[in-house]
Amino acid sequence: MEMNSNRKIKCPTTDIVKDHRKISISLLKPTDSAWTYGKAQLLLPAACLLALQRVAVLPGLRAATEALLPNLLRLPPPPPLRPLPDGPLGANPRGGRVNKYLSIVENMEATDVANTALNYGIVVDCGSSGSRVFVYYWPPHNGNPHTLLDIRQMRAQDRTPVVKKIKPGISTLALTPDKASDYLQPLLSFAAAHIPKRKHKETPLYILCTAGMRLLPESQQAAILEDLVTDVPVEFDFLFSSSHAEVISGKQEGVYAWIGINFVLGRFDHAEEGEEAVVEVTTGGQNQHPISRRRTVGIIDMGGASLQIAYEVPSAITFTSPEQEEAAKSLLAEFNLGCDVEHTQHVYRVYVTTFLGFGGNMARQRYEDDLVNSTLSKNRLTGDLTGMGEATPLLDPCLPLGLSETLERDSRAVFVRGQGDWPRCREVVRPLLGQPNGTASLRGVYQAPINFGNSEFYGFSEFYYCTEDVLRIGGQYDSIKYSKAAMDYCATKWTTLKQRLDSKLFSSQADLSRLKSQCFKSAWMYEVLHSGFRFPQDYPSLKTAQLVYDKEVQWTLGAMLFKTRFMPLRDLQQEAFRQSHSSWLRASFVYNHYLFFACILVVLLAILLYILRLRRIHQREQRQAEALDLLWAEEGEALIA
Repeated sequence: MEMNSNRKIKCPTTDIVKDHRKISISLLKPTDSAWTYGKAQLLLPAACLLALQRVAVLPGLRAATEALLPNLLRLPPPPPLRPLPDGPLGANPRGGRVNKYLSIVENMEATDVANTALNYGIVVDCGSSGSRVFVYYWPPHNGNPHTLLDIRQMRAQDRTPVVKKIKPGISTLALTPDKASDYLQPLLSFAAAHIPKRKHKETPLYILCTAGMRLLPESQQAAILEDLVTDVPVEFDFLFSSSHAEVISGKQEGVYAWIGINFVLGRFDHAEEGEEAVVEVTTGGQNQHPISRRRTVGIIDMGGASLQIAYEVPSAITFTSPEQEEAAKSLLAEFNLGCDVEHTQHVYRVYVTTFLGFGGNMARQRYEDDLVNSTLSKNRLTGDLTGMGEATPLLDPCLPLGLSETLERDSRAVFVRGQGDWPRCREVVRPLLGQPNGTASLRGVYQAPINFGNSEFYGFSEFYYCTEDVLRIGGQYDSIKYSKAAMDYCATKWTTLKQRLDSKLFSSQADLSRLKSQCFKSAWMYEVLHSGFRFPQDYPSLKTAQLVYDKEVQWTLGAMLFKTRFMPLRDLQQEAFRQSHSSWLRASFVYNHYLFFACILVVLLAILLYILRLRRIHQREQRQAEALDLLWAEEGEALIA
């Protein structure tokens, strides 16, 4: 949502228009590319407005509004959501969009550490250039076995995410592994200071190492991890075991990134009735019946050095050969995010692979290397002097028109000048994809099938920079619109491009380096997408983005969700025990009632029998007395006679 921080909130005003009143209200509304402030106008008859003013509830509503207004004015402006245009906010394409936005704004508040019901978790990302610690929290599980934990990033009292980074990377300790725990001490102390001390013993800590550690020999990796497992529990009380510190593969990292993006977008929530974005999924387990659930999104992330793609493969794959099946095993990951292995609602089959050297910067470097080598080789064969001086530059179709550059390789230099020919640039970069045939992906790697008629993808990093920084068409990708904009940019004179940069006509992120590489990178992105991954040119469901809900979604969120997936079992077991215990108490209560009344009945019956017995005894004694009296009377009469 793009906002001016100086913009004031306007109270409703009215203007009389003949016999009607026009009511203007400032409000927040979604547009095609952003959430913006707008003004809604209602035209009501004056008589209706007068009648409404007589309704008794309006004074109360006005009083409540006046009471709330100061609090509303103290709220910070909602975050910008421009990177996700055309309504990707939330999973429900109708009403869920607004609800999801409000939920995200609510999550921007400081975490309530006084709430004893909250749970916490820590993930340390040990990367190649540095390490970062992320602190997450979640409320108790709701008891539904088909629902995942609601994990959110912890925010400090100033509402900033609880994240801290240190440099250099942990891999620099390869020769001094005994210092690994000291290296991470500032990060863990930072996390411990934000998490309530009473929660430390039940807070899981995961230390996950990526690219830098993968390059080390296994013996050095093991030494660093051993130091962490031994020393960290001595100083910190977190839930930390030997399995919580590991070097993860590129495949795992890609899966975690895919989980994190889809979790934030709400794609793991249950599909609502009538929702269109659903897929039929076959899990391949004992239950062969397809499951209908919400469609997940695929991600394509092009960095400077590498390129990664990850997406769900909902249907079982048919392989053409045993070799293809074997190659696919290392690229497919099937996992269950649910807390119970018997429930298949959250079983996902994801294709994920990383291509080193296919990032924007590395691709440009490979292109320049080929350009220099081929030019020098050709000159040696023909005796030509192309590129040997500024007077005879080599024309490069992948540089903006008129831009002069010098390419140096091993004390050899080639002078090039931009030709600005974008279609030709696409042709010359296509061989860099390394595709031996039309069925394989980049570098001949196996690619799982994509249902382009029922899928959705997000492009990050260079996909967003190429479309937005200079061309200003980030968001919903349109290949025709993108091709025209890229072609026009490349064909524009370099002097004109610099003038536009000085006039701030490009994004604030654009600089001279971006202007020089934009022509090449835009062609490279296009070829990777359409020639490499074979996306149709009319594919309608690709969005380029830098942020999701105004925040960069890290793979660490997906890692936390995956690592803690079994934790709801504890809440589910407690809930089951509570319900069974409560049902036993209810049954016991009813049983005791019956027993009580039965006892009373027995007592009453005993009393009644006792009374009857007493009456019989009394009657028998009375009859005996009467018989004795009669006998005495007869004896007396006999004596008298």
